[in-house]
Amino acid sequence: MQIDRIHHVAYRCRDAKETVEWYVKHLKMDFVLAIAEDRVPSTKEPDPYMHVFLDAGMGNVLAFFELPTKPAMGRDENTPPWVQHIAFKVADMETLLAFKAALEAEGIEVLGPIDHSLFQSIYFFDPSGHRLELSCPDEKEPEKLARLDAVKWDMLEEWAETKRAPQHAAWLHEKEFTP
Repeated sequence: MQIDRIHHVAYRCRDAKETVEWYVKHLKMDFVLAIAEDRVPSTKEPDPYMHVFLDAGMGNVLAFFELPTKPAMGRDENTPPWVQHIAFKVADMETLLAFKAALEAEGIEVLGPIDHSLFQSIYFFDPSGHRLELSCPDEKEPEKLARLDAVKWDMLEEWAETKRAPQHAAWLHEKEFTP
């Protein structure tokens, strides 16, 4: 028994129409589906909602709920804003920089590119306040991932025992990578 893939990931948004238009315009996603109900199918709770679905590429679906009868959306105040985010992959640095330029031309504040060794990323927020990341792979990503794969369980075990960052992958931050 095994999971095939993620069917969709759902978040809340302030305004479904604004959200769809923003993702279509700025991230070039296709709007694929809208479902609106007056009653929640799983709980039968009377609560009108709009559920919209966007194609994030390669079968990945990003969905949002607008919930007009609920209190205004917030965020987990005990978690730093940089933790909770949605990350999307782009083909290469040229594409990443083109997205950055296009977003900034629309007045959207963009942080980065940030070098994570495995990939480069930019960060920005959607109209509902969700932090988004666009990433492109590093040219040596396969070799780096293989090296990380070899130590993942040791790192996890050490973290579980000490709650301190294990140094098995300190090489990620060195200027020159040697496999």
